[in-house]
Amino acid sequence: MPQFLTVTKLIPALLAGCTVVLKPAEESPLNALLLAEMIAEIGLPNGVVGILPGGAATGQHLVAHPCVDKVSFTGSTATGTAVATACAAQLRRVSLELGGKSAAIVLGDADPGTVAAGVRSASLSNSGQICNALTRVLVPAGRASEFTEALAAEMESLVVGDPADSATQVGPLVTQRQQRRVRGYIEQGQSEGARLVTGGTAMPDGLDRGWYVRPTLFDHADNTMRISREEIFGPVLTVIEYADESEAVRIANDSAYGLAGSVWTDDLDRGLAVAAAIRTGTFGVNQGYSMDPYAPFGGVKASGYGRELGHEGIDGYTDTKSIAVAAAH
Repeated sequence: MPQFLTVTKLIPALLAGCTVVLKPAEESPLNALLLAEMIAEIGLPNGVVGILPGGAATGQHLVAHPCVDKVSFTGSTATGTAVATACAAQLRRVSLELGGKSAAIVLGDADPGTVAAGVRSASLSNSGQICNALTRVLVPAGRASEFTEALAAEMESLVVGDPADSATQVGPLVTQRQQRRVRGYIEQGQSEGARLVTGGTAMPDGLDRGWYVRPTLFDHADNTMRISREEIFGPVLTVIEYADESEAVRIANDSAYGLAGSVWTDDLDRGLAVAAAIRTGTFGVNQGYSMDPYAPFGGVKASGYGRELGHEGIDGYTDTKSIAVAAAH
């Protein structure tokens, strides 16, 4: 995942003719150093791409440096706000790809098994540590049990274990701090009155060490709960019931975030109408949003601004200059 996030910034910047200083997350510096080795092997001139590992102080220094013309940041909304503030002080351009609390709107004509498999794929890869994960699953009240049972079956079938094992589908979280944070949300969900369908705070079966969290599903939840409003960034999904399509749209839009979302239905015209009504930067119909490199990616509201990928991703590293020429006399 760090390599993927990096290339969505690095390649457009290089195509636009920019030099780049990459500051990786402090939790994954070795991943960036591996990229540095690959860059050296392909023969890019020295100084075109620099790798600068470090913590918060390093990032603050880089963002404030007078030789930086554009900042592209991926991370939390809180850190993104600090980055934007620092850039504003220098009138420096910035693009922000931040958090999400995306909704999967399941319409009444959708197939439970198809929805469950699609939501699992779109939400639980990288151990649920993806910003555009579909973590709120909105289901019609009359069929809520069908969709919840299908989701629970999918999640319980996942193999949790060593990421070096090819059979593993869910590995550990990135840090012990994040493991504690996610478990705290699971406890919070139960204390708020949501029903724990599967998962929980105990270690996964067969594991007695490591930063693991069991794939966890809640139902009997509403959109006011913290597990429904805050980005958990782990393998935790919440089922929320709705009465009709208009309420589903209202619930989906009732979020500080606006990164992604999806709708699941056999009626594509109906699905596209729902997609148009949701205020997000990306959206999928019968799928989680696929990261098409030819299409712009980014969010609105607390999910940030600016776009990566597509022509827009390259344009973000360029300036427009107008030149007027008068004939010589």
